[in-house]
Amino acid sequence: MNKQQALLIIDLQNDYFPQGKYPLHNTDKVLSNIKIAIDKAKQKNIPIILIQHIAATDNAPFFNKGSVGVAIHPDILSLSADADIVEKSVADSFHQTNLDQVLATHQVTDLLIAGMMTQNCITHTAISKATDKYDVTVIQDCCTTVDEMINKIALNALSTRVKLKMLSDAFS
Repeated sequence: MNKQQALLIIDLQNDYFPQGKYPLHNTDKVLSNIKIAIDKAKQKNIPIILIQHIAATDNAPFFNKGSVGVAIHPDILSLSADADIVEKSVADSFHQTNLDQVLATHQVTDLLIAGMMTQNCITHTAISKATDKYDVTVIQDCCTTVDEMINKIALNALSTRVKLKMLSDAFS
């Protein structure tokens, strides 16, 4: 069977950037790296899937439906105009979403995961029960969270369950 990768970009949304409601650590560098990942994916005809978290309730602290903060970062949208967008309301991008169907449409076997909140949405998606049928890789330098230490702890914990690669090696 032929391998088909997909690049999942999880929660690159305005609330996680400096003017948002919950700015994360090192977002400029991670955004820059993810732009490079998008370019590499396009060069290799790898489908790009954007995952957007929309809060389940109107009184959530951020990612509220209709807010500026819930929107996917404009740089990501402009670079990924043809990408599928999957909406979720919990940390696991597969839980009660159409992500599995979108991946099936593209005949995906391998996931490359990038995005925000390494210890939460990246982790829960990467080790979701739904990923048992995929070869999963988390691109380390395309992920961030509230600070460097928590990011490193989360990546270290993930390393026992999925592959970790740097951007320079992820698309080879």
